Amino acid sequence: MSLPFSADAFFEVFARYNAATWPVVVALWVSAAGVLGAVVRAPGDRSSRLASAVLAALWLWGGLAYHAMYFTSINPAAWGFAALFVGEAGLLAWYGLVQRRLAFGTATGYARGLGIGLAFYALAYPALNVLAGHTYPASPTFGVPCPTGIFTVGLFLTTANRPPIAVVVVPALWALIGGSAAIVLGVATDYVLLACSVLLVVDTVRKAPARA
Repeated sequence: MSLPFSADAFFEVFARYNAATWPVVVALWVSAAGVLGAVVRAPGDRSSRLASAVLAALWLWGGLAYHAMYFTSINPAAWGFAALFVGEAGLLAWYGLVQRRLAFGTATGYARGLGIGLAFYALAYPALNVLAGHTYPASPTFGVPCPTGIFTVGLFLTTANRPPIAVVVVPALWALIGGSAAIVLGVATDYVLLACSVLLVVDTVRKAPARA
């Protein structure tokens, strides 16, 4: 797999992004951590709607603030990624807030535990990148597409019933794209994305669909 940019250019994008947006990044991390706590402690309609709102905000932010404003400077394909992310934000808002068909935290057994573990991994993502040898601000942080994908897959795994297929497609596709690129760029913390893609597809297939 070849990329139209170098690893140095890739990490320089993060340096510019982090320097300009860090207050929002911190707010997104705090919001995601709060939502995960609510989903774990008190799964239900309220926490699921809160989770849907935060997920929609993360995907919208990743599409507009990261892909469109920064990543397009080194990769023209980022315009397409931006469109996918904005579309996913709309789907999360529609199915999670309007139709209330996303019930996070309601699964039992290993799927719930695995999903919570992945969500915690996404929250630990910035620190793990520093531990892996990346120097802030030229390192991936929370709010960029890959931890957003991991956090989203984690929450989807905690649903007892199958989420609408339309809302699962983009996270599964991005997990495959982001995980493959991570191997080329040497971002070890993103390798888990390849597993996320497989886990999300398998979990979606095995679950019974939720009632409309």
